[in-house]
Amino acid sequence: MSAPSSIKLNTGASIPTVGLGTWQAKPGEVQQAVSHALKSGYKHIDCALCYQNEDEVGQGIKDSGVPREDIFITSKVWCTYHDRVEECLDITLKSLGTDYLDLYLIHWPVRTVENGTAKLFPTKPDGSRNIDWEWKQAETWKQMEALLAKGKVKAIGVSNFSEILLKELEKTWKVIPAVNQVEIHPYNPELSLKKYCDSKGIVVEAYSPLGSTNSPLHADPELKKIAEKYNVQLATVLLSWLANKGIVVLPKSVTPSRIEANQKLIPLDAEDVQKLDHLAKDGKQRRVNSPPWGTDFLACIFNFRGPSSPRDQGFPDWFGPGNINAPEGARLLAGKASA
Repeated sequence: MSAPSSIKLNTGASIPTVGLGTWQAKPGEVQQAVSHALKSGYKHIDCALCYQNEDEVGQGIKDSGVPREDIFITSKVWCTYHDRVEECLDITLKSLGTDYLDLYLIHWPVRTVENGTAKLFPTKPDGSRNIDWEWKQAETWKQMEALLAKGKVKAIGVSNFSEILLKELEKTWKVIPAVNQVEIHPYNPELSLKKYCDSKGIVVEAYSPLGSTNSPLHADPELKKIAEKYNVQLATVLLSWLANKGIVVLPKSVTPSRIEANQKLIPLDAEDVQKLDHLAKDGKQRRVNSPPWGTDFLACIFNFRGPSSPRDQGFPDWFGPGNINAPEGARLLAGKASA
């Protein structure tokens, strides 16, 4: 198998296989990281309004001296802006210093409502997030399609959408999402979701492709064996595994040497790809990013009406393998939404 340098979107455009992730980059660091990445050969920057660092990302792009037309820029509409998507986009465009995006995504398939508690993460008196359970993602997507028609974005897509959420969106979409960005690494491979997205021509992007800081992935003996076989760093194996399968990778780093190293992709033998596909078995399945939405993104998110099995409707791994650790409140949400 081989790792392509770019992947064709359903729009006809190509997206660079490796992009620099900017999530959790500390203030004062992301500007230099973006500038260094672009000077080092990166052509793809992934950002979001919610990361609260797009001003610095924009400055980093400017500092690099790389022409805008040579950079693929992705951003995302945040949950508090699902009823005013264009407003969110305009904030991002101003911060980044550009008049268009190459790709714009729905960050999470859920709308939250500002109530004076916090602009990005509004909460209820009990501390839980102030979620609008009746909001339909079809309404958000309709606004995304309008932005595409205006030319303010070149492609639109989603992030953190499970297969059932995509199937619900399919009932009303006029434009098929170009991308679905989700957490993927060998301990959370999302094999079924990837198969579904492939069937619809939706490119899958992987955030947290290296796991997280101090992730047990980096001590996994099977991964170490494969890295030794190819005489490369373990991170190279993790990124190449995904790229060999046609998945865009978004490693985040602010360290110049690691930024440069993360560009390296190698072909992997099919047997090694297969091994990594199934590494999560035997109790290794785990996510590194499970925000406290109070749900695993069940059908209730899009106002599903009818019988449902909460463990089967969203991400089957949100609360551990088979959602075995799902809190009682999350299990009841589908019934609550359809009451």
